[in-house]
Amino acid sequence: MRRLPKSFYSWTTISGVVLASVSFLLIVFALIISLIFPDGIGDYIGLFTFIVLPVFLVIGLIMIPVGTFVKMKKDKRRKVEREVKFPIVNLNDPGQRLVVIIFVVGTAIFLLFTSVGSYHVFHYTESNEFCGTLCHTVMEPEYVTYHGSAHAKVKCVECHVGSGATWYVKSKMSGLYQVYSVLTNSYPTPIETPVHSLRPARETCEECHWPQKFYDPKIINRKTFLADEENTEWNVQLLMKISAEHKAKGLAEGIHWHINPDVRIDYTAASKKRDTILEVRYTNAKTGEIRVYKDENIDAEADSLRSELRTMDCIDCHNRPSHDYLSPQKFVDYAMGAGEISTDIPEIKSVAMGILIKDFPTVDSAKKYIDYKINKFYKKYYTEFLNGNADVLKNAIASIEKGYEKNFFPLMKADWTKYPNHIGHSESPGCFRCHNDSFKSKDGHTISKDCDLCHSIKAQGPRGGIEYSNSDSSLMFLHPMEMDDWKEMACYECHQELY
Repeated sequence: MRRLPKSFYSWTTISGVVLASVSFLLIVFALIISLIFPDGIGDYIGLFTFIVLPVFLVIGLIMIPVGTFVKMKKDKRRKVEREVKFPIVNLNDPGQRLVVIIFVVGTAIFLLFTSVGSYHVFHYTESNEFCGTLCHTVMEPEYVTYHGSAHAKVKCVECHVGSGATWYVKSKMSGLYQVYSVLTNSYPTPIETPVHSLRPARETCEECHWPQKFYDPKIINRKTFLADEENTEWNVQLLMKISAEHKAKGLAEGIHWHINPDVRIDYTAASKKRDTILEVRYTNAKTGEIRVYKDENIDAEADSLRSELRTMDCIDCHNRPSHDYLSPQKFVDYAMGAGEISTDIPEIKSVAMGILIKDFPTVDSAKKYIDYKINKFYKKYYTEFLNGNADVLKNAIASIEKGYEKNFFPLMKADWTKYPNHIGHSESPGCFRCHNDSFKSKDGHTISKDCDLCHSIKAQGPRGGIEYSNSDSSLMFLHPMEMDDWKEMACYECHQELY
């Protein structure tokens, strides 16, 4: 005996019931599993629980009324007699009572799970795992470098989206195109930067960093190792002029003068990459004075490619705040400074640099090559050292491979050459994009490239022979290698050619 109306008995309706029921049960099962094993299921369970399965649940629920409607239309065409054209709700009828109960209870449960699911969907799509692991190959470089950054405890969305519904909707709309790019394998390699749809830094960075309160200058100790047999340690101590010499002056001087609220710096670049600056515009907010600087060395062809006028903010210098790809020079120096690579291994810096200059198709091929070449070199030239220090060399090889794995991503063609860090000027134009003595205004002002504008060298030299300056003076930079022409070129021009 049928307990439900005749119109319910169609394959579309029944299929919808089965699909919705199975999807619902799987969602409940996945929720229970995720509660029992919160850290042991993996990142993809959230994708299926809160995004994939609910889609099938909704499709199943839609199929139920659609199937019923189609069945009624077919019955009408076949002239199947019906007692009434529209259903009459009669709770005294057991069949109708069952339908109403199923509908009311089902709707209540569905609304409950929809509200809970929507909450979890929102938080899941805001999680670092969703941003970094859902599209593993594409986002692997950003996700790996993010975990090695100073902002590793800051959620991705706090910088890429920020607060408010407007930017949340914008990010999700942008995400639809990204999903399409992944599904159709049409994404660029490497991913293009800078991100032009990124929210202004004043609405993200300055939620935590207070630009009006940069305090005293900061001492930075930089330790590098020369590519000689002894791996000579070379130290440079810099006094970074983050703000004025005396903090009472605030941002009147120093590096962060660029974001002084009384000053506005606008610039025009030669392309969307923002790596070549064509024009700089200085505006004094108090007096209204405007001064325009133009680079005398920019040719007409480059000038014709100029992009939009942009107001300078944090990201124009701090362009790699969470995704910094270290060069081999840097990550090998860091490993040697940390003791992961012993400086007692003769020529290890030179050997590592000679290997890491090469391009590799995969990380695995790079690691195999690193292991093979280093072992081959020391077996040939330093047999005596190798006989008593095999484990020391093994640790060094592991550290070099680890550094490569964290900073080079061949499948996405992502590394420090594709994503230069504009802080400083040793491996990319950085500061020299504007501070190069070429930008001049009509009234004779020049954007200086004087190094002492940003930092003073307080100490430098090899370990055991460091030269120190007086407290109120700065040392003239001494290049660790014997070179006569280093003053005639920008630092990055030589350092980039090494790789």
